[in-house]
Amino acid sequence: MKKIFALTVIAAASMQQAQAVDIKAGDWTVGVGGIVNAYYTVVSCKGDAVGGLALGSQGLGCGGRDDRTTIGNGLLPNGLVASAASTQGGYDVKALIGIYNSTATDSAIGQNSVVDVRQAYFTFGNAEIGTIKLGRDYGIFGANAILSDMTLLGAGAPVQATQRGRVALGHIGAGYTYLGNYGQMAYSTPKSASGIGFDVGLMSPVDDTPVVASPAFSAGSSPQLQAQVTYTTSGFKAWLGAKSQKFESVTPGVDDLTMRGVEIGASYTSGAFGLLGNVQSGKGLGILSDADQGDVKSVNYLAQATYKTSPKLKLGLGYGMSENDENTAGTGGLKSNANLTLGAYYSLNSAVTLVAEVGRTRSRGFDGSSARMNGAALGGIIFF
Repeated sequence: MKKIFALTVIAAASMQQAQAVDIKAGDWTVGVGGIVNAYYTVVSCKGDAVGGLALGSQGLGCGGRDDRTTIGNGLLPNGLVASAASTQGGYDVKALIGIYNSTATDSAIGQNSVVDVRQAYFTFGNAEIGTIKLGRDYGIFGANAILSDMTLLGAGAPVQATQRGRVALGHIGAGYTYLGNYGQMAYSTPKSASGIGFDVGLMSPVDDTPVVASPAFSAGSSPQLQAQVTYTTSGFKAWLGAKSQKFESVTPGVDDLTMRGVEIGASYTSGAFGLLGNVQSGKGLGILSDADQGDVKSVNYLAQATYKTSPKLKLGLGYGMSENDENTAGTGGLKSNANLTLGAYYSLNSAVTLVAEVGRTRSRGFDGSSARMNGAALGGIIFF
């Protein structure tokens, strides 16, 4: 039985297929699969010291140096995923646990034992009622953008401050906000002959997690709400999504914040060609995570074109920008991050993809300052 793995092994039907180990035990099918990847990334940073979450700056992009090299994960971490599925009493049921780990650290003898359990959930449903999900999983808002991003199989922006001990960023923070991992109760409608689908989720509310500042907000008393409607037909998919959460201030003199975001996007594939466009806009969306810049309006853009020169080789060009509309305290003076990536993705076989990427990440400040990180990534990824 083939499993489709993406965004740390699951959840993307458009991505790489891989042969997992499936064990039949009575009414249950138990599956074990995973992903391992490694990329040689080299970066060079120049320009001004732009504040805030400036991904193209020396501080974040090059890890505090002019130049740096890492052999570590791309946008995806390494992962081991176990699942169990069955049909019981007229309902399709499934449970899944995904355990993830990073490749690169700053020590040759230290224990690389930090484990990230991004997924632990179960689902039940059928073709008549749809599917209900309970547990911890990825968010709904932003899923289509990152799962359709060509750099999901590569590195995208090889930000050294995150690649050592975690992952590269793809277009996170420079095209879209990370979709996040939440404790959740979610519902998906049954597959429709019209191609229309609807997903809605109540997410456990989260605190803000700024990287370069102290936390300013805590989770409110109400859950975060995420919802999305999709339309799919031959070669074409479009989506409209939204999310909202109230944050309570933990900083004197700072008001409470209600995060609100909307997203619209589409992808189209015809023969060897593929196109993708996505826009996110809202208040409190953050750069890397919910409200990590506080109360600021921002917009994220992503555009991508790919072409398969052969059944094995795909070339792609992707551009993303995340831009703040206001120079509030939470931005640290950051106006925008942008990333341009040119990539080549070669399917060595059904399990292994070899990747080569070059790109530039540029950050700009409201004061006119500018920094850039030139980078390249070379490596590969295996789904099993």
